[in-house]
Amino acid sequence: MASDVNDITIQYEEDGQVLVQQLDKEILTKGAWATIIFRYKNWSRAKNEFTKEMFTIRRYQKRNGEYLTKSKFNISSAEQARKIITTLDKWLKE
Repeated sequence: MASDVNDITIQYEEDGQVLVQQLDKEILTKGAWATIIFRYKNWSRAKNEFTKEMFTIRRYQKRNGEYLTKSKFNISSAEQARKIITTLDKWLKE
């Protein structure tokens, strides 16, 4: 894992093939606990192409100088992402 929150990535390669392609990330919180939202695509071996864009929110805890994944929530579709945005926007306006 990374020792600096800015170096955390979900990009993953195996035998030279990118299996998880990180498209973007936004660090939501920093410190002993970090929260990051990622935009990414997975490689589909069956279709020999990347999947549609997906999103994941991950929490990391810094222990012994390294950030370790503690939890994650995968947002599986643009529709689900829009529902989350709409709900949060509604709640923040109350």
